[in-house]
Amino acid sequence: MIELDNVAYSYGGGELLSDVSLQLQPGSFHFLTGPSGAGKTTLLKLFYGALLPTAGDVRLFGTDVRGMDRDDIAMTRRRIGVVHQDCQFLDHLSVSDNIALPLMVSGRDLLTEGANLKELTTWVGLKSRAGARPPELSGGERQRAALARAIIMSPDVVLADEPTGNVDWDMSQRLLRLLVELNRMGKTIMIATHDLALIRAAKAHVQARVLRISNRRLHFAGADL
Repeated sequence: MIELDNVAYSYGGGELLSDVSLQLQPGSFHFLTGPSGAGKTTLLKLFYGALLPTAGDVRLFGTDVRGMDRDDIAMTRRRIGVVHQDCQFLDHLSVSDNIALPLMVSGRDLLTEGANLKELTTWVGLKSRAGARPPELSGGERQRAALARAIIMSPDVVLADEPTGNVDWDMSQRLLRLLVELNRMGKTIMIATHDLALIRAAKAHVQARVLRISNRRLHFAGADL
């Protein structure tokens, strides 16, 4: 689904990632770890075409990103849901409308999609908050809204960048359960996180591959941390 072949990425005159090769297979579950500044967010951006590698090849669903124009990238991103670390929303819109934004941008009929939107809002536990504005949400509610927005288009791959970084342990567990459930539905999941306890907790629910960025390279860390 997503393939990196000997990828390198340089930033500010220095190499941040080097010789990275990886294949994300359908239905797989991955954790991505590493210290702050190691390149986790950069690697996720390479996964969805927000950045181009300075060396090597990135293929999204079989197509090299260098051969894709802006429209191709935009269409491909409909198959990749991203939960960003900063959870940006439009504060003048309701939670429900923020979740529905990808549908609006893609030209979907919101009346037709209304039942799916309502079901998704309920699934992430925000049914009672659907009419609220983003500034009224707690950190955990914002993260769940971000997850709902990322999957409203039913993507094949979900990339989550530190989704539990600003929430307590109970909410971290709740978010993890939602991501595990998505994986059981056949979605490919990649979670970038510093939280090794979260990875250990996941072992009870899913067979996950743990990857670590160290010294600019990607290493298989194993499931036992």
